[in-house]
Amino acid sequence: MTSLAERARRIHEIRFLRFAFIGTCGFVVNELALWLTIAFTGVNKYVAWFPAFAVAVTFTWWGNRTLTFRDRAASTGLLREWAVFVIGNSLGATANFLVYTTMLRFAPQPFGNPLLALVAATLVGLVFNFVVSARFIFRAAK
Repeated sequence: MTSLAERARRIHEIRFLRFAFIGTCGFVVNELALWLTIAFTGVNKYVAWFPAFAVAVTFTWWGNRTLTFRDRAASTGLLREWAVFVIGNSLGATANFLVYTTMLRFAPQPFGNPLLALVAATLVGLVFNFVVSARFIFRAAK
């Protein structure tokens, strides 16, 4: 039998699971930012996606550079690394936004709800963003 600590260590060694953990935390941050933006700014549910994304992408950049890709994170030029992360993850954000808007427009309730649409959109973005982050943003030194 392996101990719980040993299992946790093994899970921690899997980079994709660390990325998914940060992504899950980022999802919570995104959901909260989306809800706050809709509830307190008066902007519509489509426009609210953009500031929520800005908050979430900054959070996930920080989490991924300190946990997922700690061994590959830049030691200087943090603003540049953040900008490359944002630009690099734009593909995932585009897929995320397309799923989100498609579900809002065409999915029957309750799937057309902004918060549930964001769940599906986030899962699609996860795959894109991991590949981009691992291969281009936080790539291993040659």
